[in-house]
Amino acid sequence: MDSNNLSFPRKVLRYSNKINEQNSTIIYLEKISKIYGSGGAAVHALTNVSLTIKKGESCAIMGASGSGKSTLMNIIGCLDRPTSGYYYLDSVNISGLGETQLAAIRNSKIGFVFQQFHLLTQMTALENVILPMIYAGIATRKRRERAIVALEKVGLKNRLHNKPNQLSGGQQQRVAIARAIVNNPLLLLADEPTGALDSQTTQEILKLFQELNDTGITLVMVTHESEVASHCQRTIWFRDGQIC
Repeated sequence: MDSNNLSFPRKVLRYSNKINEQNSTIIYLEKISKIYGSGGAAVHALTNVSLTIKKGESCAIMGASGSGKSTLMNIIGCLDRPTSGYYYLDSVNISGLGETQLAAIRNSKIGFVFQQFHLLTQMTALENVILPMIYAGIATRKRRERAIVALEKVGLKNRLHNKPNQLSGGQQQRVAIARAIVNNPLLLLADEPTGALDSQTTQEILKLFQELNDTGITLVMVTHESEVASHCQRTIWFRDGQIC
């Protein structure tokens, strides 16, 4: 859907023009609210959240369980829609897009890394990394070339044909990161990416995130750990569905 055919408040349209001119903002949220359920059973997961993240930033999102940080991550990742408010991703108004368009944005602009890796156990590391390129319609030969480059980038050039059960937890997370970056996303979203790792492996993964951020990829990471958050340029605290 063409955002030019949608009706938005003048304030939002002015901001859209501004970010197109400056080309420095990748995430812009204005008065985002998310309500689950209705009536007396309604749960206000987010309430009037406004946030700007610039291209190339690294941000940690922290807060107690139930504070709204995971809900925000799902909205930023186009996995969920806000009940109200506006969300621009790389100057594109997400609010008016259909499911097919959202899926295309997730595949081309966003890379996801989760605590539990979510690798397909019957596939090799190389095959797991190739998978998102199939959905993107990339030619077969180029898929393999790009997957190998991504795995080399995360230090797994000698593990291309290993399946997840033949890899350590840290190596599995590296495969997941390679899969997340293989389509050259603008934004990398990491949800508790070190939660299942020991302290030494955590430091290795955080160093890898830093190296990726240094190449210009914007990093947004949900974490419960202050030491992990300290590796980001900015920490955003959530409490009761709002930014503190």
